[in-house]
Amino acid sequence: MEFNSSKAGGYESWLLNNMGAMSTLESSLRSLTWFLPGRFKDAELASEALAASLNLVSMYHDTLLAKVVQRDPKYRPLIPASLHTRFTRAWSDKNTPYKWAARVLELIRFTELVLEMGLRRKVTPRTRWRGVVLLEIIKAVLRIMLLRITRRPLLSPPIPERDFDPASVPASTDEPSPNIAPSSHSSSPPATPTHLQNNRVPLPPHPLLTSPPPNPTDTSAEDYLLPKALTTSSVKPSHSLLKTLSSHRDWLAEFLYILRPLVYVSLLVSDNRRSNRPLIAALVLELISRNLRRAPPPSAALERSEYARRDRDMVWYLLRGSIWESYTRPKLESFADMTAQTPLLGLFGALVKDWIPLIDEYYYYTAP
Repeated sequence: MEFNSSKAGGYESWLLNNMGAMSTLESSLRSLTWFLPGRFKDAELASEALAASLNLVSMYHDTLLAKVVQRDPKYRPLIPASLHTRFTRAWSDKNTPYKWAARVLELIRFTELVLEMGLRRKVTPRTRWRGVVLLEIIKAVLRIMLLRITRRPLLSPPIPERDFDPASVPASTDEPSPNIAPSSHSSSPPATPTHLQNNRVPLPPHPLLTSPPPNPTDTSAEDYLLPKALTTSSVKPSHSLLKTLSSHRDWLAEFLYILRPLVYVSLLVSDNRRSNRPLIAALVLELISRNLRRAPPPSAALERSEYARRDRDMVWYLLRGSIWESYTRPKLESFADMTAQTPLLGLFGALVKDWIPLIDEYYYYTAP
C-alpha cells in the first residue's frame, strides 16, 4: 500500500509540473479524433478508442486537480466556479453514492460507443442490440438513483466539469520535477548588487501621449454597480442551487425524460429499424416531459440552463430514424457533392461524407 501511494503521489507531482503540456496534448489528440474516420480500416474504432481514453484520463486528472485545489488554502481561482460545478461538486463531496453513481454513468457514456463497435465486430446483430439495451437499462437505473438522492432535476454531466485553467494550479514544490536533473549548485544568475538596484526610475509619460481618464458622468450608477451585484445563486448553498421536485407532475417529467432513451432503443430492437414507431415514441415522451416540467423563475439560472440544453438536444432528432433517412442525409450528401471541388468547403464536405456511414451503422453516434 505504501508503494502504491508513493507512486500516486509521484504521478500527481509530475502532473502538476507538466499540466500545461498535458492539456495541449489532450486538446491536440481530441482534434485528431474528428479526422480519423474514413482514413483507414477500422479508423472509427481507433478514433473512438482514443477519444474514450482521453475522456477517462481527463476525468482522472480532474479528480487529482480538485484534490490539490482543496488541499491548498491559498489557491483562489481567477474566475469563480460555475453553478454546475458548484452543485455537482457539493453533492459529490457530500454523498458517496451520488459520487460513484455519477462517475459510473460518465464512464459508460465515455465508452458506450467503443463497446458497441466491439460488439458489432465480435457478435451477432441480435446480441449486439441486447448489449445496447443492457447499457441503457444500467444508465436509466443510475439516473433514477441520482434523482432519488438529490430529489432535484438531473444535470448533464452529473460530475464537475473542468472550468479552470489547469496551468493556474500551483505546482508541487515537495519534490523536484522528474524532467529536471538534480544539480549540486544553482544555475540562476548572481543577484544584482545592492548599490546597482533601483537605479533606473522611468520618467512619467507626457500628458499628450496618454489617453484622458474616463468621464464618470458617461456611466450611470446602475450600469457601474450591476456587474458587481450579487445574485441569489451567489449566496445560496451549493447543494441547494436547484430547487427540489415538489409535485407529482415534476417527478413524472423527470422520469419520462430518463426513460426516453430506454423506450427508444427497446422499440428499435422489437421493430424494424426503419419503422417510425421508435422515433415517434421518443419524440412524444420528450414533448410530454417538456410540457410537464415546471417553469423555473429567472433567478434559477442553473435549472434554466439545464432545460435550455435539453431543448437544444432536440436538434439530434434530425439524425434519427425516418427524419435522417428521408431529409437530413440526402441534404448532407448533396452538400458534400457540391463542395467537393471547393478548397475549404471541400475539406468539410469530405469530413461530412466520411461520417455519414457511421451514423447509419452505429446507434450511439446519435443516441438520445
